[in-house]
Amino acid sequence: MSFGRRISVVVLLGYVSIGRPDALAGEPSSVAIQFNRDIRPLLSNACFRCHGPDASRRKSKLRLDVRDAAMAGGAGGVAIVPGRPEESELLARIESEDDSERMPPPGSVHRLDPKQVETIRRWIAEGAQWTEHWSLVPPQRPRVPEPASRDWARTPIDALLVQRMQAEGLQPGPEADKVTLIRRIHLDLIGLPPSPGEVDRFLADSSADAYERLVDRLLDSPHYGERMALPWLDLVRFADTVGYHSDVPRAITPYRDYVIAAFNENLPFDQFTVEQLAGDLLPEAGTRQKVASAYNMLGMTTEEGGAQPAEYLVRY
Repeated sequence: MSFGRRISVVVLLGYVSIGRPDALAGEPSSVAIQFNRDIRPLLSNACFRCHGPDASRRKSKLRLDVRDAAMAGGAGGVAIVPGRPEESELLARIESEDDSERMPPPGSVHRLDPKQVETIRRWIAEGAQWTEHWSLVPPQRPRVPEPASRDWARTPIDALLVQRMQAEGLQPGPEADKVTLIRRIHLDLIGLPPSPGEVDRFLADSSADAYERLVDRLLDSPHYGERMALPWLDLVRFADTVGYHSDVPRAITPYRDYVIAAFNENLPFDQFTVEQLAGDLLPEAGTRQKVASAYNMLGMTTEEGGAQPAEYLVRY
């Protein structure tokens, strides 16, 4: 198993069973507020329609999607005063009982519940730290903490999981039995349950690396690429018909085969994306790269004789 594959499998299987002790239920989380994770989604859903990037829809000269503008506020006053929620007009409007002042306005699709309002209050009280959109922030490798218990935390990812669970007042669940493990890994990696014979062989294998060898075997299966290709093909709207009008077939299945082969061959992600975005423009592009660029032809098209080119250019 290559290093890249090993990491992807570890991340894929990083779902753990966790339980919250009854004594901790309902207590506020001690995890620090993060703007991109906790605040930006709330502002985006509830506020950006009238106080976002679209200047033609912006009201009260208040813009909340850019830090300097949000801190400056609008016609109603200073929206956000770091460290002082009681002086922040944003919070005052959110909590107002007056329908003429409350934000979002009555009747809005997106409302803020009390827990979300408290999250915004806590964020302002903690200094209203603002970070760029996650896509503009270079990723950094986190420091791996020293796990309190090595019985459960056996890998660096385990240690990071335990650290977050402890901050949330959670604890790891018991280790899954071997029948559960083989079923889980089969469904995760190839999308099919194990046969009774495969379960029996895994149960009978008492070697220390039994699980790792099981993972290696499934990664070597051609079904691995098929399983991994499914969500990708859904996201890029793969279809072998054009979609509009008579929905006639189109010969684009080689692209599907390219995606499956890319996962089975553990193609580096940067190469995978470059070949799809501009494979036909690469120097000395081969058939494979040209097939990959069929990505740009996905989505619905029409061959109807009366279609207006300008209209369908907008649709595409």
